Amino acid sequence: MFCAGILGQRGHRVLLLDHAETLGEKIRISGGGRCNFTNRDCGPEHFLSLGHGFAASAIRRYPPSRFIELIRRYRIAFHEKHRGQLFCDDSSKQIVDMLVAECAAGSVTLQHPVQVMGVEKSAQAWQLNTSSGQHIASALILATGGLPVPAIGATAFALDLARSLDIPVVAPRPGLVPLAFTSETVSGLDELAGVSLPVMMRAGVSGQRYGDALFQEDLLITHKGLSGPAVLQASSYWQEGEAIEIDWSNGFAWDERFAEGRIGGRYAEAALADVLPGRLAKVLAQQSSVPERKWAEIGKRDRERLRQWVTSWRVKPAGTLGWKKAEVMVGGIDTSALDANSMMVKSHPGLYCIGECVDVTGHLGGHNFQWAWASAYACATSLVGSGQKRS
Repeated sequence: MFCAGILGQRGHRVLLLDHAETLGEKIRISGGGRCNFTNRDCGPEHFLSLGHGFAASAIRRYPPSRFIELIRRYRIAFHEKHRGQLFCDDSSKQIVDMLVAECAAGSVTLQHPVQVMGVEKSAQAWQLNTSSGQHIASALILATGGLPVPAIGATAFALDLARSLDIPVVAPRPGLVPLAFTSETVSGLDELAGVSLPVMMRAGVSGQRYGDALFQEDLLITHKGLSGPAVLQASSYWQEGEAIEIDWSNGFAWDERFAEGRIGGRYAEAALADVLPGRLAKVLAQQSSVPERKWAEIGKRDRERLRQWVTSWRVKPAGTLGWKKAEVMVGGIDTSALDANSMMVKSHPGLYCIGECVDVTGHLGGHNFQWAWASAYACATSLVGSGQKRS
């Protein structure tokens, strides 16, 4: 809708097809119904992609400040919640209504629900066979999103079409998703359900695929595994079979806090409970074999074991909670096939891919919406500059 609105307002004839009965459902349900529509601090460093740095051009050309200007023009009240995350004061529907209004201002033709049964390329045009008839255009833009939340209509349409045209696709997987564990991988999980605390979490492998990342965020322990912002962030970098690493202490000075002269006469579990939730302190002390021993009575080897458990606890998740719980898709249409300035497929002039269907995934906190706006703007302005009048 954002891309269509820009094109329409700049003189293009635009037909927008959507298979959903209700437009913008992903927007409506986001941010607890208030839509975390961007992040004030969004930059290229907040994205992962096999094409490292691919998002930089679009993000720099259309930074968060540009979208905030649009929000203010429509008098949508908003607030900053956490670390630059911007939310509507009222409802996410305001964002949907704004995008529809932008399309109306550009005389965009909206058709939905419409099913696309086939896409064919002729010499200088794209032909779409749909449930509303046949449509021919000089440019075709794929903005179909990713696979998360299939209940509201998410499909692999863009990925399937790309493969049929021999456009490379990076295998998709759930991102920003809770991680699952079993009682075999994490003993005492049921005892800790409901515990929440700030941690430092690392996932991924440096130098491989998307690399690794360290996040300092809140973590929530559930009956099914680990959730909360720290886990959602780490999940985008995590690969099946790899371990994640958690610093339960959130980076406090261990040697200073647990100096002999400071806590020598206290029990280890009680000392841990000064800086960690009591239930977690108990489990960590038990797993480190120091539950009922005073600090002065614990040998150097056991102290080191406890420090490792608290500051660099490593565990292999059993998996993720899947597409139903994922907020985004990691992977998608390979950026090596696209022009970073225009979003056009290099091997298929006139075909463009924007938003989540591309192998660009943002961190939690409004970055994925900003990628949607920025990639749409890059695509639209490139088409405006090309002089094409049918999209």
